[in-house]
Amino acid sequence: MGWFLIKVARPDLAPVVAAQVDALFRNSLAETLTETEKAFHLGFVAMTEAILLAIQVVSWLVIGVILVVLANTMAMSARERQGEYAVLKTMGFKARHLAGLILGESLILALAGGLVGEVLTFPAVHFFKTQLGQYFRVFPLTRATLTLGLAVALMVGLLAAVLPAWRAARLSIAESLRKVG
Repeated sequence: MGWFLIKVARPDLAPVVAAQVDALFRNSLAETLTETEKAFHLGFVAMTEAILLAIQVVSWLVIGVILVVLANTMAMSARERQGEYAVLKTMGFKARHLAGLILGESLILALAGGLVGEVLTFPAVHFFKTQLGQYFRVFPLTRATLTLGLAVALMVGLLAAVLPAWRAARLSIAESLRKVG
């Protein structure tokens, strides 16, 4: 048996009843720890703090992996378009225009991914509330949370575009037109 529930007539009797129950089983093979339901739930929540910390660490690692994947995508895209960027430079486009094109593409990709993630958040929160709400604390989904999610997505997009935009800005027209792929 994991635990027993004892209902008391008045809340002020809880400490007295708890002391009496613990006294009955003191120095036995099955000592008890009698506490209020609120204290029990708080203890359970405290035990889940380690789980929440692990989820946070994994979340940051996932964001890092997404950053690396998006940065790789942007670097490959910019590398494949070197000839096109050289042609644009020949036509009079400045380095800031090329950087703006790369930055815009990266931000659009990151924003699209962030929006898909936020749309999928609603069914995930509903699942946790209905199926796992008795085991895990479900945090409310607020506008601040959604805004922070989009801000992180846009920051990932910005960081992923920095190196490819810098390379495109330094691009030599003659060198770029000679390279294939």
